[in-house]
Amino acid sequence: MHLVPEERAHRRTIDEHTVCEAIEGIGDTARIAEWSSRFALLGEPGRLALLLAVHHGGPIAVTDLAIATGISDTAVSQMLRLLRASGTVTPHKDGRIVRYRLSDARTAALLDSLGAAAQG
Repeated sequence: MHLVPEERAHRRTIDEHTVCEAIEGIGDTARIAEWSSRFALLGEPGRLALLLAVHHGGPIAVTDLAIATGISDTAVSQMLRLLRASGTVTPHKDGRIVRYRLSDARTAALLDSLGAAAQG
C-alpha cells in the first residue's frame, strides 16, 4: 500500500491494489480543489446557460447574452463578473461594446462533452 498516507496506513483494506489505484485516480488535492471550483461555476443553471451561450456564440456582448439566455442584463453582468474573476471568460473591447469569450480550455472541453451527451 505504497500510496496510502501514513495516517491511514493502519486501517485494514479489502484490496490493497484497488486502494492504491483509487488514490492515484484522486491525484493532487490542489487539482481536486481546482476542479471543484470549476464544477461549482457550472452548477448553477443560469451560469451554465451563460457559459454555453458564450462558448457557442462568443465573442458575444452582454445584451446579446441576456437575449439568448432569457436572463436580465444586470444578472448577466453579475455572472460575468464572477466568471471573469475565475478566469473562465475574458472581455474584449470592440469599440464601445465589450464582448466575452470563453478563455478556459478545460471548461470548453466540459461544455463540448455536455453538448455531445445531449445529442447522443
